Amino acid sequence: MSTTDAPPLQPAGPPAKHADERLLHRSLARRLMGRPELGSVVGAAAVFIFFTFAAEPFLQASSLSTVLYASSTIGIMAVPVALLMIGGEFDLSAGVMVVSSALISSMVSYQMTANTWVGVGVSLLVTLAIGVFNGILLTRTKLPSFIITLGTFFMLTGLNLGFTKLISGTVSTKSIADMEGFESARALFASHLTIGSVDIQITILWWIVLVAVATWILLRTRVGNWIFAVGGNSDAARAVGVPVTKTKIGLYMGVAFAAWVSGQHLLFSYDAIQSGDGVGNEFLYIIAAAVGGCLMTGGFGSAIGAAVGAFIFGMTSKGIVYAQWNPDWYKFFLGAMLLLATLLNAWVRKRAEEKS
Repeated sequence: MSTTDAPPLQPAGPPAKHADERLLHRSLARRLMGRPELGSVVGAAAVFIFFTFAAEPFLQASSLSTVLYASSTIGIMAVPVALLMIGGEFDLSAGVMVVSSALISSMVSYQMTANTWVGVGVSLLVTLAIGVFNGILLTRTKLPSFIITLGTFFMLTGLNLGFTKLISGTVSTKSIADMEGFESARALFASHLTIGSVDIQITILWWIVLVAVATWILLRTRVGNWIFAVGGNSDAARAVGVPVTKTKIGLYMGVAFAAWVSGQHLLFSYDAIQSGDGVGNEFLYIIAAAVGGCLMTGGFGSAIGAAVGAFIFGMTSKGIVYAQWNPDWYKFFLGAMLLLATLLNAWVRKRAEEKS
């Protein structure tokens, strides 16, 4: 057979691409750019370095303990609020719900002259019911969560004041410090651990546990996939079998549970509760979540980012005091930080999408 019978050689083409681009190794920088909490971590580092030089007592162990405590009181609520925002919703009643939880626990225990744990248990059930109410009303009416929870905010504000004055005759509750079960409840919700010469409040431990549980739910469970799907596009999520209604109700119950924890801490720390407290704190929780990388439109964010956002608030609120500045500037900082963090998070996400 002659060589002319052999088939002609095919010209060499361009190098073949990888069979599956998902198998490509992503660099560390690219993976970090895709993390929602990147902007808040950078911001937290900047604030920490700034107050290290601006406020001499800032790096003292007792000062850092105070900063962590201030961060935890916001962070306990910011974590479930972040999950709710990832799910595409808001809760403007979260701040007054904390006070409602504390008032219910205090007044039930006092009026029934019962063990304070009875009041704590009743408070848990009622607070969770408020969360269920928000979730069911949202899913049944299809109204924006802003409207639903704004209505709940006003109702709880009125109920807090009205019931407290009706039962106690004043705007604050009666003392329950001498009632049975008070000390054991205080140990769970308002105690502190002493390490050397530093006091660590138990709310810091509550905060860490909630961040760990929320992160595990988001990244390691089917429910976490549901939360991201619902926040991204609820109609598309429903079409593929995601239980949208149950997911949203569950998210509101998560906010209610954290409000119960925060309310019990408030009660057992100070013994008596002012019925008008809590108004405006819902914005702190939302801002902490937004600073931590949660998009206002839903579908993106992390519990760790919300915790870092709360830590920034803690550093700032106490750092201003340690630096002996006028605390009136704190509110200005909140607004400026919200705008800057939102812009930074949008830029980070855009860069991450361009490189993916």
